[in-house]
Amino acid sequence: MGIREDVYYEGGPHIGDLIINVLLGLTVICLPLTVGAVIRALWLRYRITNRRISVTGGWLGRSRTDIIYSEITKIVTVPRGIGLWGDMVITLQDGSRLELRAVPKFREIYDYINSKLSNRAQAVSGALGS
Repeated sequence: MGIREDVYYEGGPHIGDLIINVLLGLTVICLPLTVGAVIRALWLRYRITNRRISVTGGWLGRSRTDIIYSEITKIVTVPRGIGLWGDMVITLQDGSRLELRAVPKFREIYDYINSKLSNRAQAVSGALGS
């Protein structure tokens, strides 16, 4: 029997990210942004539980990254889409970074993740542009 995890959020990126990038894709210059948004909408999934953060993505959703809260040293958020969604950059103890793009309800998710961090990590984490 496995350890029970309570899921706080499970889902993909915000639909507004896809809509805006598809509209921008009508110009040739923004076409790479549109392709990225479509791939994110199809295959990127976030799962945030009381024990860890899991990100499944990559081509056809074949890559998965799991991190536990004790590994996190800093979180920075940046609002996008008139504040309806935002990006998060999570810095780990080894210096590597995990970027979560177009996270819906990013302020609530940031508050939830921040509540699970150590006091030192909470002190250095914050939001840009909010």
